[in-house]
Amino acid sequence: MIPVDVFEGRKVAVFGLGRSGLPAARALAAGGATPVLWDDNARSRDAAAAAGFAVQDLAAADWTAFAALVLAPGVPLTHPAPHWVVERARREGVDVIGDVELFARAVAAAPEHRRPRVVAITGTNGKSTTTALIGHMLARAGRDTRVGGNIGVGVLDLEPMHGGAVYVLELSSYQLDLTSSLKPDVAIILNITPDHLDRHGDMAGYAAAKRRILLNQGKGDTAIIGVDEDWGQTICTEITAANRRTIWPISARKAMGRGVYALQGRLYDATDGRVTELVDLTAARSLPGRHNWQNAAAAYGAVRALGLSAAEAIDGLMTFPGLAHRMETIGTVDGVRFVNDSKATNIDAARQAMSSYPRFRWIAGGRPKSGIACLSDLFPAVAKAYLIGEAAEDFAAALAGRAPAAVCGTLEAATRAAFDDARRSGEADPIVLFSPACASFDQFTDFEARGEAFRAAVHELAAVPVSGEPG
Repeated sequence: MIPVDVFEGRKVAVFGLGRSGLPAARALAAGGATPVLWDDNARSRDAAAAAGFAVQDLAAADWTAFAALVLAPGVPLTHPAPHWVVERARREGVDVIGDVELFARAVAAAPEHRRPRVVAITGTNGKSTTTALIGHMLARAGRDTRVGGNIGVGVLDLEPMHGGAVYVLELSSYQLDLTSSLKPDVAIILNITPDHLDRHGDMAGYAAAKRRILLNQGKGDTAIIGVDEDWGQTICTEITAANRRTIWPISARKAMGRGVYALQGRLYDATDGRVTELVDLTAARSLPGRHNWQNAAAAYGAVRALGLSAAEAIDGLMTFPGLAHRMETIGTVDGVRFVNDSKATNIDAARQAMSSYPRFRWIAGGRPKSGIACLSDLFPAVAKAYLIGEAAEDFAAALAGRAPAAVCGTLEAATRAAFDDARRSGEADPIVLFSPACASFDQFTDFEARGEAFRAAVHELAAVPVSGEPG
């Protein structure tokens, strides 16, 4: 745990007692503050009381006593309407912050010899893979590395800071909305495509939240920006004009005179004004597809900015074991390869996975965020689609006349049908790709539960244990 002593001797309201709320309360208490906790859910309140915290209805509290409100990132801040606790805090002039802001203030308050280095990663897609990849590369090179934030361990539950540590943090737009003083040594924006618009109002609001990761950078810091789409290109151009930091654009589509880029799977370093070919990423089994090559470019740039040699960085890229539920090959049954991309909760993420294979059987569906007509250029690669959840009928209509499709309803039924068809097809090395292009909440608690259900369904198909392959 990272103690936060910037509110020592003061009361701090904490609302939302899930993954970030209780750790924030513990960190504040360890730093000498008095956290006062509340949640709309009675079970969460009971758990906080059982942990020994003061639980008080914030609607009836004296807000003049509070130095800040620490808000869980999932609580609406602006759209579709501010939560009542946000409106109350603003009315009372109380600062609304999140757990990442507590971490940022703790870093800023630390003596220089105890201040760690921070890498912060955001983007619509690829955040978790890039965060885990950077953590792996640094740890393999012998650096004291802590990985967390929106992945794995919450930021305040990471080990206490010291001057030799590197914190590698995945940050969502929700978290960044509640963060104002973070100053990462390396900040990465991988990409910005439509997502969470109900939370941010529109694309401009969403992009503004992502851009907050760059807010406090200055001389000596490094910004790494994906420039393969318009929002990233615009941000890169604007911050280059400001010229207050080192800026490395990254791309998996085009050669560049500076930055890091990947073309046809080959990674190139142009950070020093000269282009050096580094490695063939197609040999990295855990980084398939152009989107992962962009992730690799970002990770390479980050660790080089932190002092790793090119050889150390390449070794880390090529030994990365991959992440569960992100284009993870979970096994082969009777010659049929199964790829778990349950993390593809939106259309753009599904496009990235679908673009990585010349032909595949596609399991898709769930709670839709949009239609799939924009994926029509990839429909010729779909041997057949097996559709599940609330989106099934609409997706079937979009595929009609363009690719064979079956409405299967459940993930288990879709997995069995895809397997049976693949075995009978006579195709060499058939692939079943589970890349839903939808949220999971119609049938599962989250994408991880959905991915584990797919894994279980694949294992059920085998009379003997499934032969694993690196993911």
